[in-house]
Amino acid sequence: MAAGASAAAAAIAQAIKASGVLVRLDPSEFLKLLRRADNPLVVLAERGWFARYQYLFSYKGLTFYAKSKVPLELAKCEIVIAGRIWLPR
Repeated sequence: MAAGASAAAAAIAQAIKASGVLVRLDPSEFLKLLRRADNPLVVLAERGWFARYQYLFSYKGLTFYAKSKVPLELAKCEIVIAGRIWLPR
């Protein structure tokens, strides 16, 4: 059983390394940063019965993440709709 837990911990550590730096922001701060970028690309996913919107956006080598109960106004953004956004814990 300990070997299984060890393997799971190693897999989680590898996923964190692969994802790079991830910065969680409040939706308002996410939008402020998004406005500063030229031609931003945003990944959007909806999850749950009561829609919760998740957003990813890369800027200056960092990836920013936000979640919101209501959709954010993404004017002038290229949007990629994802089935799911998975974040390492």
